[in-house]
Amino acid sequence: MSAPALPRAATPFLDFAGALRAAGFAAAPEQTETFLASVGLLGPRSLHDVRRAAHAVFGPSPERRDQFDAVFDAVFLGRSLAAPAIGEPEDLPGAYDAGEFDLTPQPDEDEPSGAEATATERLMRRTLAAGDEDAALRALARAAPKALPRRTSRRTKSGPGRLSDARRAFRDMARRDGEVIALPTRTRRDRQRRVLILIDVSGSMKAGTDGSLRLAHTLVQAGERVEAFTLGTRLTRVTRALRHRNREQALTRASGLVADWDGGTRLGEALAVFLSVPRFAAFARGALVVIVSDGLERGGPEALASAMARLRGLAWSVLWLSPLATDPHYRPETEAMAAIIPMIDRLGDGSTAQAIAREVLSFSKGARP
Repeated sequence: MSAPALPRAATPFLDFAGALRAAGFAAAPEQTETFLASVGLLGPRSLHDVRRAAHAVFGPSPERRDQFDAVFDAVFLGRSLAAPAIGEPEDLPGAYDAGEFDLTPQPDEDEPSGAEATATERLMRRTLAAGDEDAALRALARAAPKALPRRTSRRTKSGPGRLSDARRAFRDMARRDGEVIALPTRTRRDRQRRVLILIDVSGSMKAGTDGSLRLAHTLVQAGERVEAFTLGTRLTRVTRALRHRNREQALTRASGLVADWDGGTRLGEALAVFLSVPRFAAFARGALVVIVSDGLERGGPEALASAMARLRGLAWSVLWLSPLATDPHYRPETEAMAAIIPMIDRLGDGSTAQAIAREVLSFSKGARP
């Protein structure tokens, strides 16, 4: 039985997030859901109430409030939108005609080569096939619980330390008629650091995307707190799908969530969206961030450099793994990658799942406390 059609009145609410992203604003799926829920709770009596809900949820900066309102008017009032951007429309990420909101142009080829970065948002489903790196992934699953970096927790346990254990001291006094032979102490527990893995699923990374997702599934299963996202022309959280214990079923679920397989490359904008959602940004705080990407960003390096600077300020360490870095002496030549090299703790080999597993384990063993 086919799903019931959405009412016509809901169309602009669903188109609004895509229009914001095309205009350069951060608009995550969670924000779209919150926007719809807030409008429902308000029971708006005028379009002004809807506009106020949009301001509260998406939070445009004061200097871009007029542009945000222009996008709102284009979607909800049908007014034309003139984007104050430099360059031809095809050179701008997510450029669109305000009358149609068509973000999925047909590709020129049936099978993209994936040899270079593009700005086209190509939405599709993909089936993730099983790989032959099972031995490396099993080794990673065994080693990860102890090899992944750890940090001191605020929780304590009984043991030699500098913290007095008053509760245990009073129990001993009660058993010994008020006499204290030795003052019990407590020490802080340690716990595994959060691991955040960001996987580039653009066309230039097509050859290694399947292996990266299988490795992410292994880390989610083996680690205590692991979060996984895909980056391309969109940002997609796939952690819940990868929590399914069966690998094939987990990857099937993940392939259904990600819509921008083998599409364009907008890493800077996708990272900006990630950082604009407080719940997502919290995943990076004090975490080991693993980015699997070749860094072939289309356009200037400003967006990627700005997002990486913010991400580096939150993270404990940043490990960037590129399929181009198979040579230990490799140094990136693109302007975007050259700009963010100082913000990366290590640039390693990300050509295969085995190489990624090796880099993660070796980096964790030699990581700073």
